[in-house]
Amino acid sequence: MIKKLLIFSFVLLILSCQGEPKNIKLSGPVFGTTYNIQYHSEDNTNYKKRFDSLFNVVNESMSTYIPNSIISKINKGENIEIDAHFRRVFTNAKQIYRATEGAFDPTIGAVVNAWDFGPEGKITNIDSTAINSLMRSVGYNRMGLRDNKVIKNKSSFIDFNAIAKGYGVDVIAEFLEQNNIKDYLVEVGGEIRARGINVEKKSPWKVGIDDPNFEGEQSYSKVLTLQDEAMATSGTYRKFKIDENGNRYAHIIDTKTGYPSKTNILSVSVIAEDCMTADAYATAFQAMGIERVSTFLERHDELKAYFIYENENNELKTQSINDFPVN
Repeated sequence: MIKKLLIFSFVLLILSCQGEPKNIKLSGPVFGTTYNIQYHSEDNTNYKKRFDSLFNVVNESMSTYIPNSIISKINKGENIEIDAHFRRVFTNAKQIYRATEGAFDPTIGAVVNAWDFGPEGKITNIDSTAINSLMRSVGYNRMGLRDNKVIKNKSSFIDFNAIAKGYGVDVIAEFLEQNNIKDYLVEVGGEIRARGINVEKKSPWKVGIDDPNFEGEQSYSKVLTLQDEAMATSGTYRKFKIDENGNRYAHIIDTKTGYPSKTNILSVSVIAEDCMTADAYATAFQAMGIERVSTFLERHDELKAYFIYENENNELKTQSINDFPVN
């Protein structure tokens, strides 16, 4: 009897030493920003090397900053085969391009580069002839896939920066799910996807939405619960230009005109089933404006949106569409 009690006490001691379940927390640089990943693994498996490898594969496929990436070679006119990642993003981007009637257009990248957006830059000496010339190659409808290759005009430039970061989040999330991880949160540069709960805190995942701050400081006043879904935010308050009259223009380029959009919208957050979809729509909704987005979302209840904007008195206002869950 005494021996049984000793064994029982020893088991209790082991369990008490193990403590409460904890999340594995990993972070690092990626895509010109950082990633933060939390997940609960029963066997405490550390997947950092796999994460870095997966991020590298996405970069080698779709980074315009890597000269030998698939997308860079295509933009140079090389006739090369695409990989599964590129195909998936290309196809999803085409669906969103059509749904938004071109408000989301990955071929606008060359025009965005021409405007050379920087912090509080001034709109001066813009060559309208150059912009008009670049706009002749804009139009995602002119691109397609055939035999696993991109068919496009020679001068067309494709840029997935407004969707690839969200896709990178999805790649990590799907990897975790394939390895039977049921509770995780993946964040890359503010784009987020979560599943299950925060096991360490025994509560749903809580995420914040940045307050618009033109000075670059980061703070959160809106916190929401994210579970089995993804969220992306597009903000104009960190990257904009000002004309001689003091009007502020977003870094979001109007895909119809090639010029920056004059806007009172400071940020748009979108919740969707996956992060690349949320990422792309957040960019599109900046260009579309609140009224047009409200009409659009009447037909798309699978999406939720949250706007922070300035009214005519320069007061901060917010609008939630499709029951976006802010507190």
